[in-house]
Amino acid sequence: MRTNLDFTPLFRSSVGFDRIFNMLEDASRVSTIDNWPPYDIAKVGEDDYRITMAVAGFSRDELTITHQPNMLVVSGSQTGEDNGEYLYRGIADRAFERRFELADHVKVAGASLENGLLTVDLKREIPEEMKPRRIAIGGSAAKAKPQQIEGEKNAA
Repeated sequence: MRTNLDFTPLFRSSVGFDRIFNMLEDASRVSTIDNWPPYDIAKVGEDDYRITMAVAGFSRDELTITHQPNMLVVSGSQTGEDNGEYLYRGIADRAFERRFELADHVKVAGASLENGLLTVDLKREIPEEMKPRRIAIGGSAAKAKPQQIEGEKNAA
């Protein structure tokens, strides 16, 4: 059973959320199930995330990680060496491309490949101008500059 959501009422009362509505619409579309290579997504801190992919058989040279605006693309292609005639082939030897939608202000902090596991660390870094700030209330003659509320706390 498939239901299409109607976002029209939300468009009337919100501005700038087009990307979120498009993501929800895309997620509701039925797509082919591609579960290779397997991966985990973990939240390891308040603003820190980690994607771990099982890429056994791939070397660093055969993997590519590309960070585009709001998108992380991990791809791999192997140079297929033919080591004889296989009686059974259970180890996958194929190219892949896995895409991850990233929220605004999420950056790639680093990546590593160890024991067949590719780990990509992500960090959300909210710019200073996006953090909450206290606005001073003054009279008609006083024009105060906005001050930062507790510099180390991030907006939710």
